Amino acid sequence: MIITLLIIAVCLLTQCIDENATAVPAGQYSLANSAFNQFSGSDACASCHKDIYDKHLKTAHYLSTRPALEKYIKGPFTPGNNSYKFEDNLEVRMEKRKDSFFQVVYVDGVEKRSERFDVVVGSSVKGQTYLHWNRSELVQLPITWFEPARQWSNSPGYASKLLFNRPISSRCLECHTTYVYKLTEEPVRPELYHDEQIVYGIDCEKCHGPAAKHVEFHRGNNSDSARFIINPAHLTRQQNLDLCALCHGGRLTKTKPSFSFTAGESLKDYFTIDTAGRSANDIDVHGNQFGLMAASQCFQNSNMTCTSCHSPHEKEKGNLELFSRRCMNCHGSGHEKVCKLTATAGAVISKNCIDCHMPKQPSGSIAVLLEGKSMPTPVMMRTHFVKAYPDATKKVLDLISNKSK
Repeated sequence: MIITLLIIAVCLLTQCIDENATAVPAGQYSLANSAFNQFSGSDACASCHKDIYDKHLKTAHYLSTRPALEKYIKGPFTPGNNSYKFEDNLEVRMEKRKDSFFQVVYVDGVEKRSERFDVVVGSSVKGQTYLHWNRSELVQLPITWFEPARQWSNSPGYASKLLFNRPISSRCLECHTTYVYKLTEEPVRPELYHDEQIVYGIDCEKCHGPAAKHVEFHRGNNSDSARFIINPAHLTRQQNLDLCALCHGGRLTKTKPSFSFTAGESLKDYFTIDTAGRSANDIDVHGNQFGLMAASQCFQNSNMTCTSCHSPHEKEKGNLELFSRRCMNCHGSGHEKVCKLTATAGAVISKNCIDCHMPKQPSGSIAVLLEGKSMPTPVMMRTHFVKAYPDATKKVLDLISNKSK
């Protein structure tokens, strides 16, 4: 059976870049010139910020990339659940050998190749993919874990053949790690990296800047004033949006090396951004949450940012009532725009604004081909284009009605 997959589509950033935003100094560091030793790692934050640190360890951001340890790999390695068949005589098995994990190719039951899991990408909420060090180059392994179906699947972006040579770019790593030291200069390909100079995950220093100098100063000084660190709460609205749009703003074309941008700086100084305007209907539900939100009336008629709804420090995913309470800060009793359904459905409707106004939709850019299937299965993701969705609302009302019977 020939394996086909959808290729990751291009998602472009929409308009809504505020040309009049006033920048404030981002901090003492520019990542363009920073070295690995300017990073302290999040463990160093725990001594003063333990509560935030402990909560952050559970977030999808923290788990965006991790070393390939057993506690981070989601999929099973037990016989009967550890393989993906391309054809009757060709399969890949996920196997644990001593303390490491491998994707092993078998042809007619005979082992032909094995490559080690070195890096886990993804928190496993939707799935995980895995990277392998080929000397100083990172490549994607051909099999991923697809959580909605709880199955191993062919990696998104692979098509037709079993391949082990898809390179991972520094732009990919920029959105899945806090920092990676790159050995090659732009535009040299393949891009090579230092495998011991990585700050995994979207960690504290992704949003607060390299913290080694901050940690050194405060360990030696009893000061209530934070020094040598960036506090995003003090940034302008546009600076906060740029910080999130770095990875949630669609496909950006970089004009400076990856990891140059740091919190508080202007995204357009590091990337070419399409400001021509794009309908929300043309933006895929995956990858450009900022573009979808920027097209929404909620965003356009307020000063909201991503952190108006999302806490970067805590795991909140799936807590619809919590997010709905944040909606009600602007749409509750006494405000101009209130939910009209409370009169008929009762107060219970106010506990789930999300399924009505931000329903899950299939991604047109990310899909996997599950074993035995002829058509790819898309990832379902919650749209950030906030509006009324009559079909979604009907489902919510029907569910409320059925529960009340």
